[in-house]
Amino acid sequence: MSQTKTPSLLDALTPIVALLIMLATSVYLFSSDSSSGANQIALIMAACIALLVAVKNGYKWQQLEAGIVKSVASVTGALLILFAVGALIGTWILAGTVPAMIYYGIQLLSPDYFYAASCLICAVIAISIGSSWTVAGTIGVALIGIAAALGLNIEITAGAIISGAYFGDKMSPLSDTTNLAPAIVGTDIFKHIKHMSWTTIPSISIALTGFLILGFNNNATNSDTQLNDILVILDNDFSIGLHLLLPLVVVLFLAYKKTPAFPTVILGSLSGALCALVFQFEGIVKFANDDNLLPIIAALKGIWITMFSGYEANTSDAVINQLLSRGGMSGMLNTIWLILCAMAFGGVMEVSGMLKRIVQSLLTLVKGSSSLIITTLATCIGANIITADQYIAIVLPGRMLKVEYAKHGLDPVNLSRSIEDSATITSPLVPWNTCGAYMAVTLGVATMTYLPYAFFNLICPIVSGIYAYFNFKIELLDDGLVAT
Repeated sequence: MSQTKTPSLLDALTPIVALLIMLATSVYLFSSDSSSGANQIALIMAACIALLVAVKNGYKWQQLEAGIVKSVASVTGALLILFAVGALIGTWILAGTVPAMIYYGIQLLSPDYFYAASCLICAVIAISIGSSWTVAGTIGVALIGIAAALGLNIEITAGAIISGAYFGDKMSPLSDTTNLAPAIVGTDIFKHIKHMSWTTIPSISIALTGFLILGFNNNATNSDTQLNDILVILDNDFSIGLHLLLPLVVVLFLAYKKTPAFPTVILGSLSGALCALVFQFEGIVKFANDDNLLPIIAALKGIWITMFSGYEANTSDAVINQLLSRGGMSGMLNTIWLILCAMAFGGVMEVSGMLKRIVQSLLTLVKGSSSLIITTLATCIGANIITADQYIAIVLPGRMLKVEYAKHGLDPVNLSRSIEDSATITSPLVPWNTCGAYMAVTLGVATMTYLPYAFFNLICPIVSGIYAYFNFKIELLDDGLVAT
C-alpha cells in the first residue's frame, strides 16, 4: 500500500480556483450555452488538475479511479430518472396531458398572481408527495408552458416553481432529504421539521411576496385574442378534456404512496403512452408520418419516437410549436454528460482528502455556536459546488460536524436544519449539480437565468445565517450552554 500525504490547504484549493476560473471563462465566452459542452470541459480539466495534485501526494491511479467510479455510481439513480423524465415529457405531450394542463391553466390563472400561484401550487403538491423533482417534471413543465402562452417571463416562472417545490419537499415527512438529514445527525424527523419551520416559513413568505410584486408589475405580451387562438389550436390538435390528466393522477398517486422515483416516472410515461393510444390515436398516426405502416403500427412507432427523441409540434402557431417540441431520452444526454463530469471532479476531491482538508480549515474559524452554524451553511453550499450532488453535501458535513455540535452543547437538530437550509436548498442553484442540471433541462430554462428568481432558495440560507448570528431559535442539549 502506497504512503499518501495529507493535502495542504494550497493543494485542496488549487483545483477549486482553477475550476472557478475556467467556469467564469466558459460563461464569458459561451453565455447561456456554456452548459452545452464548455462547462463539461472545465470540470474535466479541473478533475485532471485534482488528479495531478493527488498523485503528487502519493495516491495511485487505481485509488483515484475507484473514487471516481464510486462518485459516478452514487448518481446512477438520478441519471435513470433523467432518462425517464425525458420519456415522460414526450409521451405526455403526445397524449395531450401537457397541452390540457396549459389549456386549463391559461383560463384559470391570471397573469397578476401567476408567479405566486405557481409557487404555492408546487409547494402544496411537493408537501403532499415529498418530491421536488416529480413536481418540476409534471406540474412545472405545464406551468412553464402556461407562462409562455400568457407572454410572461419563463425565468421568473422557473424560479417560482423551484421555490415552491423545494419548500414543499423540505417540509414533507415523505421527502428523502428530509429523512436523510436528521438520520445522519441523530435526531427525530418531526422535531427536525418543526425546527425547520422557523427558517422556511419566513423565507417562503418573503418569496411569495416577491412573486406577488413581480406579478402585479408583469409585462404580459399576449392579448386575449392571441390567447383565444392558442386555446383553439390546442383544442383542435389534441381533443382537450379533463380525462387527459389521468397520467398526472397516476404519477401523483404513486409518489404519494412512496413508490421509488424511477418506476413512478416510467409508469407515468407508460400511462401517457396508453392515454395517447386511446384518446389521440389519429394524432399519433399523423405524428409517425409513415403511410407504409398499418395505423396501429404507425401509432406505436409514434409513441416510440416520442420516448427516445421527444415530441415535435407542427401546429399553425410558432409559439405552440416551441412550447410543445420537447422531451425524449436523447434530450437528456447533454445534462447527463455535465453530471458525469462534475461527479468525476467531486470523486477525486473526496477520495484524495482535499474536500476534507477544506472543511477542516473552515472549522478553525469556529469560535462559538454562531460561527459553527454559519460555517456549516458555507460548508454545505461549498460541497454542493464541489461534489455536484446534494446527498453528498448532506451526508459528508453531517458526519464531520456532528461531534463539533455536541462539543458546543448544541442539539443535533440545529445541524440537521442547517444542512437542509443550505445543502438541500441551494442544490438547484448550481448548474452542474444533479439538481441544477435536472431543473434546467426539465423546465427548459438555464440555471443561471432562473437563479436570481429562485427567491426561497436564495433567502433561506440567509435567514438561517441571521438566526445563527443572533442566537435565535438555537436548540441546546439538555445540559448544554450556547457558546458565544
